[in-house]
Amino acid sequence: MVVRDNFTFSELENWLNENRVTEIECLVPDLTGVARGKILPRVKFTEDRGMRLPEATVAMGVTGEFPEEGPYYDVISPNDMDMHLQADPSTVRIVPWATDPTAQVLHDCYDRNGKLVPFAPRSVLRRICGLFDAEGWDPVVAPELEFYLVARNTDPNQPLQPPIGRSGRAETSRQAYSIDAVNEFDPLFEDVYEYCEKMGLNVDTLIHEIGAGQMEINFFHAAPLGLADEVFFFKRTLREAAMRHGMFATFMAKPIAGEPGSAMHVHQSVVSKLTGKNIFSNPDGTPSKEFFWYIGGLQKHIPSAMAIFAPYVNSYRRLARNTAAPINIQWGTDNRTVGIRSPVAGPEARRIENRVIGADANPYVALAATLACGYLGIKNRIEPSAECKGDAYLGEYQLPRSLGEALDLLRADKELASVLGEEFVTVYTEVKEIEYSEFMTVISPWEREHLLLHV
Repeated sequence: MVVRDNFTFSELENWLNENRVTEIECLVPDLTGVARGKILPRVKFTEDRGMRLPEATVAMGVTGEFPEEGPYYDVISPNDMDMHLQADPSTVRIVPWATDPTAQVLHDCYDRNGKLVPFAPRSVLRRICGLFDAEGWDPVVAPELEFYLVARNTDPNQPLQPPIGRSGRAETSRQAYSIDAVNEFDPLFEDVYEYCEKMGLNVDTLIHEIGAGQMEINFFHAAPLGLADEVFFFKRTLREAAMRHGMFATFMAKPIAGEPGSAMHVHQSVVSKLTGKNIFSNPDGTPSKEFFWYIGGLQKHIPSAMAIFAPYVNSYRRLARNTAAPINIQWGTDNRTVGIRSPVAGPEARRIENRVIGADANPYVALAATLACGYLGIKNRIEPSAECKGDAYLGEYQLPRSLGEALDLLRADKELASVLGEEFVTVYTEVKEIEYSEFMTVISPWEREHLLLHV
């Protein structure tokens, strides 16, 4: 059963009755996209219609650590105060793999004064959508999410390997767009599609990508918040289904050395609330000034947003030359070598594709950031560079090469921070600094192999 927008709490109760739900997974996405929260009995959920969690629950790193001092505590109280979590009834979905009838509901985070917590991922995206709404615009997005299926791996010191398919063999060669290669994992994907149907996830096309065991799922275009919810739910669903079939699914940007990385390409356009028309096209069908300004905004601010689009040390292994990933912010029409692509489409479907974002990015803050870049482009009438008509892979690097560099750029971009929210940028960058510092304490096999006896 698909839940419609503006679902009320009374309608939610009816839905829970119809589906005989006995337990509720009360979820809130944190900065890494991890599902935090509590599991409540149906009665307890109905009585409270919400719950409380410490503020830091949504503001910790991927290892569960958070800063012990510094600007982080200018935003988050050192007293470990509670957030008040309010269920969003329109997000309720069944948990199709649960033994007992169980629902999952996303929650928004509020402070004690009833204001959205500014650093919670759903709050950030709500903020950006509000800016578009104030201009009389509806942003429309469509993510394309790549991922790898890999053999079960319980030892992090061992490299990941492609999984065994129906044939009893693992992939060893490039299988881009191969139908038979997808069919190797038919039992898994049958479950995935069944789960998605029961959850009302609007997934579209499934294809095999370039890498061994690498797939891509496309989502139908829709409003940003609902689609971010769907990406969040899909990641959770795919991981669960894969484990039930003896393998792992990973959204790491670069999980396997020598194989292409995984991206989350985001198509985006803007519709006028007044006319219902795509503002990227003029009445005669030609590209509008807003189309070019949006591209200009992406070009100016994408480098500053890379800590959001590429949030981990591993993310920058994907964004390297000769890896089938963009290394600059050139734009072009029907050109997959650029970071900002304009697909061939009719005037009503004219859109811009951000190809820089990694599959490891939090969908809420990634969509917020790419829309914020375009918003600033239109508002400030930023003209783009000349269109790239050649191979942009041969161009110069225009993106930060490391997480540390990316964090410095994000902190320095005051325009982008003012749109995303200064509190969010402060918390996000401080958390990422902790992750980066933790990584730098680890000595890699490459260092032991090449430096141990040679330097």
